[in-house]
Amino acid sequence: MIPNTLCAAALEVLNTAYAVEKAKTSQRCVAIWRSGAITTIGTTKLPDRPARPAKPELLSPGKMPKRRKAGSAAGKIALLHALAHIELNAIDLAWDIMARFAHYSDQNAKDGFTLPRAFFDDWCKVADDEAKHFLMLENRLRELGSFYGALPAHDGLWESAMLTAHDFAARLAVVPMVLEARGLDVTPAMAENMSAQGDDITAALLKIIHDDEITHVRAGTEWFESWCNYHTLDHETHWQELVREYFLGRLRRPFNHPSREQAGMIRDWYELLADEGEAAVSA
Repeated sequence: MIPNTLCAAALEVLNTAYAVEKAKTSQRCVAIWRSGAITTIGTTKLPDRPARPAKPELLSPGKMPKRRKAGSAAGKIALLHALAHIELNAIDLAWDIMARFAHYSDQNAKDGFTLPRAFFDDWCKVADDEAKHFLMLENRLRELGSFYGALPAHDGLWESAMLTAHDFAARLAVVPMVLEARGLDVTPAMAENMSAQGDDITAALLKIIHDDEITHVRAGTEWFESWCNYHTLDHETHWQELVREYFLGRLRRPFNHPSREQAGMIRDWYELLADEGEAAVSA
């Protein structure tokens, strides 16, 4: 059955519990949108939480098991499992931002700030990429004798994102421009580590994820700047204010400046917040 609006497609993905099915539903809904079979954005009432499978068990970050030994088979599986969980959450977050802020669509909004089709095209690409990433990681886990759900996972990503459920600019500031940007910092080192272990298959997979994530962070940055331009807000100071208010944690070095620059992120924006966090820790 073809969803009659993009918001109906989002609801279908969010209400799909089984992880592999969720990823494939995301891909199917994006394909329908791109085909032109869906032309209406629509509106919908969103669930408080997306549907999830019975496994993995979701724990608070502080209750997660200690990291496995780096370079061991168990350590690699634990890393890939954690990344798969992040990508599964990212599928839901991509559809959530489209449906949650659909009232800004130029089809729905009567005045004020509006989001054109290009915004929904961008986030459909994000939803498609995140589904691809999850399925690649799930397949790699099975090749290594495991599967998504075999280990516990933390629930902090969705909880952090929900703090910005009421604020479009804050959602962009925190999810793509902090959480996904952090992936740009750490993924290249993961890929290098896999290559050093002789696992070029996993290294290549991580390279694909890194390169796709640059486009996701860029989309977040560009639409954040669009919001600021409309409301005559300074990009840098408004982003810093929102991150201070809504991000549960501090920005951590090292930063992958070249990848962040490709994604449109300005070094002065995030370096200041990292400096503030380090000062607070040392105080």
